[in-house]
Amino acid sequence: MSRIQRWIVFCLFVLGSNTVFAAPDSALLKQLASDDFDVRLAAITQLGSQEDPIAKRIIEALDQDTLAKSGDQLLIYDGEKAVDPVSGGNIAVIPANIENISLNNQLRQALDTAKASAKLFSTDRSTRFAAANQMRENAVESMLPILDKALATETDADIKQIIGLASARIRLTSTDPKQRLAAAKKLAESSDANVIALLQSRLDANTDSTATESDNEVRGEIALSLQSIKKRIKFAESVGTVFTGLSLGSILILAALGLAITYGVMGVINMAHGELLMVGAYATYVVQGVFRQHLPNFIDWYVIAAIPVAFFAAAMVGILIERTVIRHLYGRPLESLLATWGLSLVLIQAARVIFGPQNVELANPNWMSGGITLVGDVVLPWNRIVIVAFAAFVLVLIWLMMSRTRLGLFVRAVTQNRTMAGCVGVPTGRIDTLAFAIGSGVAGLGGCALSQIANVGPAMGQGYIVDAFMVVVVGGVGQLAGAVWAGMGLGLLTKFLEGWTGAVIAKIAVLIFIILFIQKRPQGLFALKGRFVDS
Repeated sequence: MSRIQRWIVFCLFVLGSNTVFAAPDSALLKQLASDDFDVRLAAITQLGSQEDPIAKRIIEALDQDTLAKSGDQLLIYDGEKAVDPVSGGNIAVIPANIENISLNNQLRQALDTAKASAKLFSTDRSTRFAAANQMRENAVESMLPILDKALATETDADIKQIIGLASARIRLTSTDPKQRLAAAKKLAESSDANVIALLQSRLDANTDSTATESDNEVRGEIALSLQSIKKRIKFAESVGTVFTGLSLGSILILAALGLAITYGVMGVINMAHGELLMVGAYATYVVQGVFRQHLPNFIDWYVIAAIPVAFFAAAMVGILIERTVIRHLYGRPLESLLATWGLSLVLIQAARVIFGPQNVELANPNWMSGGITLVGDVVLPWNRIVIVAFAAFVLVLIWLMMSRTRLGLFVRAVTQNRTMAGCVGVPTGRIDTLAFAIGSGVAGLGGCALSQIANVGPAMGQGYIVDAFMVVVVGGVGQLAGAVWAGMGLGLLTKFLEGWTGAVIAKIAVLIFIILFIQKRPQGLFALKGRFVDS
């Protein structure tokens, strides 16, 4: 290559560089030094739409509170040295009367948006995703060129969708009806409640004529977009309500399964069953403390280790209750009810003495944090998803035990006819103890699950004992299948009613429904089969 050719290439390179990085002009820099906040707001917004290194340097200085002024001169000053924001070189003679450029909340928000615009081109996907969401909420018209460029270069479908919605929100106020029409069609893909308010404001009659859509075609498209967004959000909210009902039903099933087993075998109304939930929850808390102190690197797995601990802790308490109190009160329902109620008070007080009267803290592991976002603000939390799956797992294990093991055969035999089972060699006393231990252990598993979504305290079981009894009564006393159907049904019914009437009225309505149901079908969903029928 000749000398002339090299010179031409060098000139083209310099021209190309100047084209890509058009530095902010002096008027814009003077606006940043203005005492007028509105002028500074416009300057920050304009800086955010530029991609040159000088604009990025100034935005970074603003963010770090190091951008200052001395008269009309801008400089970056950290208390020791001063830097020219345009050239990036040190200023030899630091001027006097340096004053930091302060930011109010509105300017800070504009600065965050300007920073986000620079991050739209990051190589990190999470950084671009966060920047796109920031731009969607706060982007202004001057950001359109950079949004269009990001839209053309973005390859991730989710981020591209967010950027497209941000661009559409800006173009909805364009002076061109075609752009407003295209923006209204694009916004129909959104699931943001703020977009509903934005579109609605374009249809409402306002004192500001520029805020109301005047084109009939665009108004019709906006109305269709509003209908589409509202329909999508309503469907997602219904899915979220169903899921919340299923998670509540899962907890009720875990609480009621043990109660159904013990009542079916022994006919004992155990008012201390709710406190067995509490025992399982506190066992989980103890395991968490052990992991934090001795196995901090494995703290995310403390819940897995807590499952058998919660089961056996509650089962041992159940055996103690059955051996010391309940065994001596068979056939005396009123005395057993009062005695177990007294035991519940003893267990509550014991928890207060050991762990204190205040609620204790249990943290969700990382793999149970967050959730699956459906639409807008509707999220299915991972901890509730895990609880639903865990309840199904426990249910399968109980079913296998009852239908496929010798212990399950003995339990069913004692449930159906205790006298005949004893005559053929079934150790009914031992079966009573084992059944009570298993029922208590299942309640402990319910407490372990409950600890991930609710407060853990001495009185936590009191809020679930009534619901557990209602599940058992509606499903059919001693019927595991009935407990499952009733638990899920009551969980769904409660959550749907709460959305319409509130928690208190929903509770009353569910209770009235159960009373009416029992009046029509006193045996519950599944008719009772066993020694009570035979006697």
